[in-house]
Amino acid sequence: MTRVPFGPAAPGRRSGEEPLTQHLGAFAAAPRDLHTFIAGLPKAELHVHHVGSASPRIVSELAARHPDSKVPTDPEALVDFFTFTDFAHFIEVYLSVVDLIRTPEDVRLLTYEVARDLARQQVRYAELTITPFSSTRRGIDERAFMDAIEDARKAAEAEFGTVLRWCFDIPGEAGLKSAEETVRLATDDRLRPEGLVSFGLGGPEIGVPRPQFKPYFDRAIAAGLRSVPHAGETTGPETVWDALTHLGAERIGHGTNSFQDPKLLAHLAEHRIPLEVCPTSNIATRAVRSLDEHPIKEFVKAGIVVTINSDDPPMFGTDLNNEYAVAARLLNLDAQGLAALAKSAVEASFLDEPGKSAIRDEIDSYTSAWLAP
Repeated sequence: MTRVPFGPAAPGRRSGEEPLTQHLGAFAAAPRDLHTFIAGLPKAELHVHHVGSASPRIVSELAARHPDSKVPTDPEALVDFFTFTDFAHFIEVYLSVVDLIRTPEDVRLLTYEVARDLARQQVRYAELTITPFSSTRRGIDERAFMDAIEDARKAAEAEFGTVLRWCFDIPGEAGLKSAEETVRLATDDRLRPEGLVSFGLGGPEIGVPRPQFKPYFDRAIAAGLRSVPHAGETTGPETVWDALTHLGAERIGHGTNSFQDPKLLAHLAEHRIPLEVCPTSNIATRAVRSLDEHPIKEFVKAGIVVTINSDDPPMFGTDLNNEYAVAARLLNLDAQGLAALAKSAVEASFLDEPGKSAIRDEIDSYTSAWLAP
């Protein structure tokens, strides 16, 4: 994937939020290199997948450990392997990488290295989407799985300063059996990891109706988890409505096709329901034909809270810094606009208020120093 150089706020805007529309049109007049600004900008990431964040180095190492896999061991060959014809092909390739995670040691290695890559991009806080069913059904002991991700989380925070939290998601293609298993793992006090904050739903949308998962989301929400399902990525706005109505969604993963329904845009803006936007991912999976056709500007102009995310970055030849660069171009943002975008992700996160305040202050200090004469 080729790297791309890089709304009026609704009533009741949260403290620390800034309307991005006031920065639209400012990119051309930016006095300094925004790529460098983005590289140092403190950030939060809310939509990034555990296995999908495995770098080519880690994927090739895991493939070498498990030579019966069809995944290439040569990092250069992975470039072709990670070129997708459509969303269904992406899921097929994704699951072949999932199959490389077979032991608690694999889980720990992957989690720790993902945190290292996030820290290199100045990501201070990330909510990592994890699909425990994919590992437990392959024979990894559920207790050992939880211990592995928690050990990696704590080590990463101590060594890199990046705070990780978990979203356990249902792999929609695996049906209701996977939903039952995922909600059990997420709500059993004997297993539930300390870092777990939310409950999601991923995988294909076509042929996987959202309403059937309502009982599982109800149980997760009752246990104190926040609802963050994928919706409207490869299907229309009706899937987003289903996620809101039946799954109690507090944020929407992607929501790309929400632009097709003005009433939905108004609802998302009025109720301050953020969209987790992943521009390069949408192009790689053919959910959107080109970056110039991406609806992110329509979302911002409608007053919707937009967060920028990388989804499955190595698979899509991107990272969070590149996604901010893409957003800067698509929204024509200056440094202050990018800082406002970063703060939107902080506000939309499930981090506690002291943690949010600390990152907001860091963003402000960094931006002020950057803009100082």
